[in-house]
Amino acid sequence: MKEIRLHEGELNVMELLWSNKELAAKDISKIIKEYIGWEKNTTYTVIKRLIDKGAIIRQDPGFICRANISKHKIQEIETNALLDKLFNSSVSSFLTDYLEKQSLTESELEILDRILINYGR
Repeated sequence: MKEIRLHEGELNVMELLWSNKELAAKDISKIIKEYIGWEKNTTYTVIKRLIDKGAIIRQDPGFICRANISKHKIQEIETNALLDKLFNSSVSSFLTDYLEKQSLTESELEILDRILINYGR
């Protein structure tokens, strides 16, 4: 499967599918209208794009949509793209920059310490 990149609007639709396993396009449209305010045509256009990208599988009858990629995989793809774009793929540069701007509690520092020890090897 090719790498699937999603924009914010597409992520809104995917979040619904990740939470609900499968939904009819008409139900996605109703929910998105209520929470985001999109018209039905906008939602259907986004669903079509997601189908074309391979992120959603459509089943008939009823235009039932299911996620074809996990939330975890999208998080991995988007995280790597962000690290590549902003930090030249350097996790240490990102962490240094991010943590310099944070006020972490002693407990949070201990958790980070354990993470680095467990995953750093």
